[in-house]
Amino acid sequence: MSEPSPDVPAEAWSGVHRGPLREGEWVRLTDQKGRKHNFELVAGKRFFSNKGHLDHDEMIGRDEGFTVTSSAGGQYLVFRPLLNEFVVSMPRGAAVVYPKDAAQIVALADIYPGARVVEAGAGSGALTCSLLRAVGPWGRLTSFELREEFADVARRNVHQFFSAPEGSTHPAWDLRLGDLKEGLPALGTQVDRIILDMLDPWNCVDVVADALVPGGIVCAYVATTTQLSRVVETLRTHGGFTEPQPWESLVRDWHVEGLAVRPGHKMIGHTAFLVTARRMAPGERPPRKTRRPAPGAYGPDYTGPRPADVPPLEQPDADA
Repeated sequence: MSEPSPDVPAEAWSGVHRGPLREGEWVRLTDQKGRKHNFELVAGKRFFSNKGHLDHDEMIGRDEGFTVTSSAGGQYLVFRPLLNEFVVSMPRGAAVVYPKDAAQIVALADIYPGARVVEAGAGSGALTCSLLRAVGPWGRLTSFELREEFADVARRNVHQFFSAPEGSTHPAWDLRLGDLKEGLPALGTQVDRIILDMLDPWNCVDVVADALVPGGIVCAYVATTTQLSRVVETLRTHGGFTEPQPWESLVRDWHVEGLAVRPGHKMIGHTAFLVTARRMAPGERPPRKTRRPAPGAYGPDYTGPRPADVPPLEQPDADA
């Protein structure tokens, strides 16, 4: 039998533990119908459900990945919660960024260990956890949040996930109460990545451009098509960014049992649109697009920002 694996070093701030479950850790119980229950292990305490009760002491000291039976015969699978499981079940102030979008942001905004990242809209702390894990303890994540009650929820959730000791926080995290448009210039240093999870990211494009290093990435997270259009056109009109890339991701599970292989009945459809663009060097502009816009794309019904290579609309003759 191999030797037990040592725990993940505390200085890694991964939010992950190896080895036996211990008091103070959170566990995730899954019943036979797939229902989930998350709670903190406390010696001497009991978990109650419609299937009776379980003693926390039955789980403390055991390696995760086991099944326990409640007093009324219900069976539960016991594991530590993964990050994607934690964020969809944690207490919420604002709506959370779903794991499928957080994964896309970390991958396609190229968040890396040691990166200097700014997040506008800490919300409930879901994306914050993913960003902190990506930048590691040697990076820097500055989160701006307008509402104090949301900042408090985010702080509690982040501390819970990373098991922050009492009175301390993740060494890479700086949570600030205030508006990005005012707070970003006050940082006094350029950053590598900026994530905009807010109602009006187009109003921040100028300060974002000033704060990003050449080659840096801005990523906007918006919910509606009107927001999507406005942020794309504003980035395009600014001239200091590469052509914005908008997209969304949809996740569908599959049912697989022998010859019964078909799409599942559940699907995580639209949650948000994502837009990324890279910062050009000072004074540089991207090459002009050779493909002409679709007819009517910037016609009389369009009232948003107009790219420099799109001719202005002809004004109707007042006399006519």
